[in-house]
Amino acid sequence: MRGVYLDIHAGGFYIGSAASGDARNAVLADALAVAVVSVDYRLAPEDPWPAAPDDCETAAVWLVECAQSLFGTSAFVVGGASAGATLALTTLPRLRDRGLADRFAGAVLQYGAYDLSGRSPGGRLYADEYFIEAYAGHVADRTDPDISPLYGNLADLPPALLVVGQRDILLEDNLALAARLAVAGNDVDVRVYPESTHAFTFRPTGMATAALREIDMWVADRLREKTI
Repeated sequence: MRGVYLDIHAGGFYIGSAASGDARNAVLADALAVAVVSVDYRLAPEDPWPAAPDDCETAAVWLVECAQSLFGTSAFVVGGASAGATLALTTLPRLRDRGLADRFAGAVLQYGAYDLSGRSPGGRLYADEYFIEAYAGHVADRTDPDISPLYGNLADLPPALLVVGQRDILLEDNLALAARLAVAGNDVDVRVYPESTHAFTFRPTGMATAALREIDMWVADRLREKTI
């Protein structure tokens, strides 16, 4: 086993499940000889913030503690798409503050939403979306980094691959995050795919196939570096 991929599913914080990624995760596991652990975090509005990031942190800590005995490896990558990318990025500073973030070889962040406060130019483009009210409508200041990681301390995080479509409403938000990660001293790889909208990697297109292939290659490289 070359490593473990911690998958955090999409769904706007209010729909979806770990099972929704089974097909893609099976391909990832076979292609890279990794185990994939997917998190069935609690969903809004029944369980709003901070339930989801609490569950993701719990899963990540469990993985760090148990992966060697269960899977024979201690090399990890975390990844997610859309809300899953947001949760992946809010999980990493929590792990860093526990002294555990350096256990992860990388983070794959596909078109996440990083400013749920609507205060940045990118965040204002999607400030009226339902998922924000469902997930964090009860929070007075949604610039809390645990909700909007764009405003957080992003230092000392693992290398990150940001994947986003050129026509995604979240493009500007993703580019702003990439800049913040870079300024904080992190290794950042940004890939913008032409003519692609939100969630394009879930669609049966040539562009999605190319993006997923490049994600697989990036993950393999990070795990290889971690185990050298």
